Amino acid sequence: MPQKVTKAVIAAAGFGTRFLPQTKAMPKEMLPLIDKPIIQYIVEGLVAAGIKDIIIVGSSNKRAIEDHFDLPNEDLLNNLRAGGPKKQPYIDKIEAISELANFVYIRQKGPYGTATPIMNAAHLLGDEPFIYSFADDITVNQPNAFQQMIAHYETYGKGIVPCMRIRQDGDYTKYGIVAGEQITENVMKMTGVIEKPGKDRAPSDFAAVGGYLLTPDVFGYIEQGLSNLQPGQEFYVTDSLIDPMVKDGHEFYACEIKGTRYDTGDKLEYLKTVVDFALADQELGAAFRAHIKNRLANE
Repeated sequence: MPQKVTKAVIAAAGFGTRFLPQTKAMPKEMLPLIDKPIIQYIVEGLVAAGIKDIIIVGSSNKRAIEDHFDLPNEDLLNNLRAGGPKKQPYIDKIEAISELANFVYIRQKGPYGTATPIMNAAHLLGDEPFIYSFADDITVNQPNAFQQMIAHYETYGKGIVPCMRIRQDGDYTKYGIVAGEQITENVMKMTGVIEKPGKDRAPSDFAAVGGYLLTPDVFGYIEQGLSNLQPGQEFYVTDSLIDPMVKDGHEFYACEIKGTRYDTGDKLEYLKTVVDFALADQELGAAFRAHIKNRLANE
């Protein structure tokens, strides 16, 4: 059996410039989806998949993330306790957050790009496989995206690139597109990956999304990837790490992930996510749906 996956890295160093001025003082990962910040949905998904240790790679303006996953302060707890038994559910919820996993926080250093958080966290990962996730990318399904990735890893025992099929031509310029040999309807043994190739150069309709499940072999390619960077070039996981590994004979499997994906790093997509989560909420969904219907009927 492949080694059990118990560690994860979350990339959370971006400035969220598309959401300014809201993100001037608040990390974009802390934008709310009803009553939870976006990053908590990522963490809960990882924990449900069996992850115990979570390394969050952030920056100097991300202290709110650390505070969120820490124990609640006594001022807040005293305020809630003063409200009597009806406030106890809130105390239980906020105290449980710090118990979700073992959290480690490090600041990102290095070139711009998705491979830099892996470089920064390498010394904490040891000789173990790990999930690498983005803090604003949510896929809703049961089993969740991370559970699906681990299930594929347990089948193939190699690196896993989660994918979704391209639905619109414009998306070929937004994602890394996988090349390879079709193993099953939903799995491809990779021969390479091209970052944002456009439809005419795309080798398949498998778009790499939502992170990766990587084996420790990847650490041996970090220095090589850095040395091959051209001026102004981003340090991508696909171009700088996975593609060279595949060409050297390391096996990777591109696996279609089932579910509804939300990219909350985009303003319009964030608003769509808020609406969908509100409609699905057991407590608020019915009233919110009635409001939307009434609002549209009166336009």
